[in-house]
Amino acid sequence: MTTGTIEIDKKPDNSLRLILAGEWKLGNTQHSAEDVFDRLEEQEVNRITFDSRGLKNWDSMLLVFISKLADACSRNDVAMDQSGLPAGVRRLMDLASSQNQRTGMTQGGERQSFLTLLGEKTLDLGENVKEALAFIGEVTLALLRMLLGRARYRRIDLTLHIQEAGVQALPIITLVSLLIGMILAFIASIQLKLFGAQIYVADAVGIGIVRVIGAVMAGVIMAGRTGAAYAAQIGTMQVNEEVDALETLGISPIEFLVMPRVLALTLMMPLLCVYADLMGIVGGMMVGVGMLDLGAMEYLSQTQSAITLTHFSVGVFHSFVFGILIAVSGCLRGIKCEGSASAVGYAATSAVVTAIVAMVVATLIITLSCQVLGI
Repeated sequence: MTTGTIEIDKKPDNSLRLILAGEWKLGNTQHSAEDVFDRLEEQEVNRITFDSRGLKNWDSMLLVFISKLADACSRNDVAMDQSGLPAGVRRLMDLASSQNQRTGMTQGGERQSFLTLLGEKTLDLGENVKEALAFIGEVTLALLRMLLGRARYRRIDLTLHIQEAGVQALPIITLVSLLIGMILAFIASIQLKLFGAQIYVADAVGIGIVRVIGAVMAGVIMAGRTGAAYAAQIGTMQVNEEVDALETLGISPIEFLVMPRVLALTLMMPLLCVYADLMGIVGGMMVGVGMLDLGAMEYLSQTQSAITLTHFSVGVFHSFVFGILIAVSGCLRGIKCEGSASAVGYAATSAVVTAIVAMVVATLIITLSCQVLGI
């Protein structure tokens, strides 16, 4: 097997021509780009060219050498002309350049200052807000077209999404709501037992669960379960260019993909909230009857007297808003997904984070509004 060799030809204009010959393959004599460039630095080189006419065969060994040499040239402000390399090497080097790497790939570069990073993040935030507002507008128009009977979507898809966001979510809603009700009752009982007022555990659990906690817990569960699924599904369609295919066929992806998901989750969230409220009250009653020696009918009667229609309406309104926020966040991150596998995971993660942050902000706004209005 012929070992790959390299010769250095010095030119009068302080440029060097690297003559590559033999077989540059793994297993042959390894070539160090650093050693070669050490010799180039001693000769005050300003440009490097290549002559690969004597090159017989090559594999990734040659690519590693050229890549290391390119990094060294970049650090020392030396121009490198790759026109003398084989066409396949040039194409692969261009493909591996940082400019052509997709979002989510590891890229090198100098460390930026804090003010530069702050400015870039601020500009990115502004662009994200503009994209979100434009997306919400498109979804709103799609819903209006659906009400007018002009939207293009499959009704079987809407039914399927309603089933996925509704019935199939009941097991996890049941488990988490029961546990939250039990935890809330146990925490309240620790203080109320000091005053012999264990019966008011029913008030604390009932009002807390029905007014806010039930809707918030159902929203967090659906954000991690359904919102992330929406982002991953639509993001995968982006990677496979299925969204582009819909646009080519003249079908709006917002109407066909986004609108059924937003509508399904918006319709199901209030029902899931009511079910979560019921399970939370049952969990609190389990603690009250099992640990506080309260009667089941006594606990239910106290809960009924504590909960008003106002508390119930506020909780349902929370869940309605949460359904919209979760669905829009998941679909937005899916539509904006880049064309790589890592971007799909990032879209799913970003959908969950965005939805939870939006729910917290919405909860704060609704709570303050209720306080101002005396609700």
